[in-house]
Amino acid sequence: MTSTFPFPQDFLWGVASAGHQVEGSNVNSDTWFLEHLPGSMFSEPSGDAVDHYHRYREDIALIASLGFTSYRFSIEWARIEPEEGLFSQAELDHYRRMLEACHEHGLTPVVTFHHFSSPQWLLAVGGWEGPRTAELFARYCDGVMAHLGDLIGVACTLNEPNLPWLLESFGIGGVAPEDRGSVPVWAAAAERLGVDASTVAAFQFCSTEAAFDVKLAAHRAATAAIKARRPDLLVGWTLANSDIQSIDGGQELADQVRRDVNERFLEASRGDDFVGIQTYGRTVYGPDGHAPAPEGVETNQMGEEIYPQALEATIREAHRIAGIPVIVTENGLATEDDAQRVDYLRVAVDCVASCLADGIDVRGYIAWTAFDNYEWVFGYGPKFGLIAVDRVTQQRTPKPSAYWLGRRAHAQAVPAA
Repeated sequence: MTSTFPFPQDFLWGVASAGHQVEGSNVNSDTWFLEHLPGSMFSEPSGDAVDHYHRYREDIALIASLGFTSYRFSIEWARIEPEEGLFSQAELDHYRRMLEACHEHGLTPVVTFHHFSSPQWLLAVGGWEGPRTAELFARYCDGVMAHLGDLIGVACTLNEPNLPWLLESFGIGGVAPEDRGSVPVWAAAAERLGVDASTVAAFQFCSTEAAFDVKLAAHRAATAAIKARRPDLLVGWTLANSDIQSIDGGQELADQVRRDVNERFLEASRGDDFVGIQTYGRTVYGPDGHAPAPEGVETNQMGEEIYPQALEATIREAHRIAGIPVIVTENGLATEDDAQRVDYLRVAVDCVASCLADGIDVRGYIAWTAFDNYEWVFGYGPKFGLIAVDRVTQQRTPKPSAYWLGRRAHAQAVPAA
């Protein structure tokens, strides 16, 4: 049953995107570089994506027309600083026009400074294990704030810095630096960059303790740089927090994964203005590791159990451990069946309402994703979008789920007592 609990009037109702997944032709990024290497983990290259780089005006107008009040998108470091120390005024102006378009249409811009992809040159100087990375990232954030900071509504420093540890628990990634040379894609990357393979550390794929230290240092240095320009701006990072559960024989592993993936990152969030929670379902561990979806349950396009109730568990966990406001910065379902997506969204929004009713400070619900787009290693197969995109014509068509969530936003956005 749909909750009738009132949401605050200033609650953020939105949809999200990430630059590399929607803009197209992000040719100076490390992700574009990896997509085209022998042995790439990416099933296909991103190419033109959904051409959001050129179509952002009509896209932003469409998002606003559906009833949403915020739009989360990322600024591409690889466009802003295509070579180390070389900042592009033209690209800064491009993102300023995007921010202005959001304001023209009444959307609060929730801006992510780093959503997985980095400049290719960063890989050559140690990537996300490099000793200079925190300083370099903070310098980039300062440059962005100097030109764009007055128009940003909410700032997210890093997107899902904890994801590689979750993937490692599935048996994906987790390659030690000394073993990277034996992995074809890392060997090819090292050869083309002219570096040792042990130093090739892409954001999404490194789960070493050095990576944890560098990401945390980068987040804190970036927060300081952003706050130096705008002390009033809300700043946090966004975390890939699954509802981690266990079956018989899996409790010890589940506890360890929960500690590595969720708890220590939430502890590190204390003192931030908010933490972004990004949850898609639950992750269950048994005696042999990650347990597959139970027989007979509905699954998404990646074969994962559809379990929207997970969002309530991760919000409550974030509230308990971090003790700061929460924004749901991603939540959604990969499916071709949009009625299934509406059902998922209905349960997820009710989960948020339940948390609000218990006094938990949740500031927004931002669905993943605005458009059917490029889903990283999975390519264009998974359909998370509330708006369909014809890959030949680039025609946008809102799905019933977009109208449902937009109407829900209007119905629930009532003044707080």
